[in-house]
Amino acid sequence: MPPLSLRIIGRDLPGRECGGYRDVHVAVQRGREAEAAVPGDAAEAVWEFTVEAVAAPDGAWDFRGPYVHGRRGARFLYLTWGELPPGGAFTMFRRAKLMLDGLPPQAVERGAAEARLGLTDACGMPVCAAVRPPGLTWS
Repeated sequence: MPPLSLRIIGRDLPGRECGGYRDVHVAVQRGREAEAAVPGDAAEAVWEFTVEAVAAPDGAWDFRGPYVHGRRGARFLYLTWGELPPGGAFTMFRRAKLMLDGLPPQAVERGAAEARLGLTDACGMPVCAAVRPPGLTWS
């Protein structure tokens, strides 16, 4: 199977300051590193990358690659929130798990999927924990 192209689109970011944090940014996590950080006051955050889709013995799809985390059957992508002062290093304070179990099989077979989600929770903080539909829409 060729690589699966993923496009993640986040809207409604919480701002550069929230919950006592300053210089807030959100990034996709590749391995242990935050990659392609976007300021918390941007109009939207967009990331594009590929993962490997593999047919599992039970017929379900499994996913692999440096952006994929979790065990088989519970794979996810991390969006990581951190402070990133000018000239400084990214210091993570919160993460969201974009669960891959909601990926439409047709999108996987087609080789491309897009996820849309809001990045601010009901308390005005960066979204965190496991994110599944309806908080995350795959197409």
